[in-house]
Amino acid sequence: MNRYALTKTLRRTMRSKTTHVLLISHVVVWVLLVVVCPPAWAVFFAICALSFLFTAVFVGYKQAQLYSAMNTYDRIFTPAMQIANKALPFLRTGLNEQTAAKVAEIIKEISGAAAVAITDDKNVLAYLGIGYEMHPPGEPVVTQATQDVIRDGKLRILRNKKEFQCTKPNCSCALQSAVIAPLTYKGRVAGTVKLYLTQKGDVPDHFVKLAYGMAELLSMQIELAEIDYQTHLAVEAKLDALQAQINPHFLFNTLNTIGALIRINPSLARSLLYRFASYFRYSLKEKGRFVTVSEELEFVRNYLILEKARFGKKLRVIQSVDPGLKDQIIPILSLQPLIENAIRHGITPKESPGTVTITVRRLGEEAVELSVLDDGVGIKPEILPYVLEPGFGTGSGVGMSNVNQRLKMIYGEENGLIIASTPGKGTEVKFTIPRQIQNAGSEIHEA
Repeated sequence: MNRYALTKTLRRTMRSKTTHVLLISHVVVWVLLVVVCPPAWAVFFAICALSFLFTAVFVGYKQAQLYSAMNTYDRIFTPAMQIANKALPFLRTGLNEQTAAKVAEIIKEISGAAAVAITDDKNVLAYLGIGYEMHPPGEPVVTQATQDVIRDGKLRILRNKKEFQCTKPNCSCALQSAVIAPLTYKGRVAGTVKLYLTQKGDVPDHFVKLAYGMAELLSMQIELAEIDYQTHLAVEAKLDALQAQINPHFLFNTLNTIGALIRINPSLARSLLYRFASYFRYSLKEKGRFVTVSEELEFVRNYLILEKARFGKKLRVIQSVDPGLKDQIIPILSLQPLIENAIRHGITPKESPGTVTITVRRLGEEAVELSVLDDGVGIKPEILPYVLEPGFGTGSGVGMSNVNQRLKMIYGEENGLIIASTPGKGTEVKFTIPRQIQNAGSEIHEA
């Protein structure tokens, strides 16, 4: 401790409440002893003075330790929190050259290191600072010290350049010391984070702890990113299964319609079969899970031609589509099952002709509402809460629940189907999704 720090500590000690209490207690003890035994007052005074001095020095020493610990804590915790807050958004997609470069930039800026490097178990993912030209991203790890950390998973503190054991020919960077911390994933070393300094000798303790904390943070985020990726794969697989469920359902119902016409009108049945084959061949070409509103309405148009061949004038369809929403992105086959449900369970049981109205409209600037309204027989109140449950009823159970599940998985629980029905008057099924359009380059983006 230098002279200035010692003077500051003594002043702080003399001003502390603890010191004041000790002083008063010693004076009280000395006065009592003098009263009890006046001849020995000088001895008592000396004993009390020495006791007070020893106690004051001890308290000062403990306070200095406390302030030193608090200072070290601030030097570690504050930068670590700043780095964590800035780096976490980049780490959600895992650790690669792009995310590592962002994180290394943040660590270097806040830590004050002369250079920062992040590697996987074979190559340099990011390097910023002194020596960049000798160790650019994408090249293999060439320092033996880093390879040793990757091999045994132990943090290393390097106090001089020789300890780097760099195998790069003619490496003349000015770095002199470093701390290398391992990044772990599922019990194995997945890479390293390295903080370099230009001074020889011991690496400051707070610097070592910061490197260790950053390694722990990065390791945790690597595992979380992997969990996110696995969850994403599971959702993708479930969406694939749900989407595959739609096509056999539609196939079954459409073939029933054509089958009913074979005896009544073979020529029409043959024509419809060709149209259906063309439609189904087109639908199989769709590789993605999303289409535009105009593409979905083309699906619907082909489906309605097949249905009108059976229902004739009993079925009337009205479309009310905002022209500016024809490029709106929606999940594939999200309208057709709703229209099928309206025809099969709303219009078919009705004795008189019925109308199905398809509406696509804006809700403000950021949302779109799609609805299918029929003036059919409606749904009984006691049945309404169950119509979206998988397997409920017959015919439309797969289609309706399927659409509802897919909407919730893609857009969130609050964006499933909403059903309003009045027995004898009809049913409306609608859903709301974010405004998204597809440009000429087939890229989906927020409007």
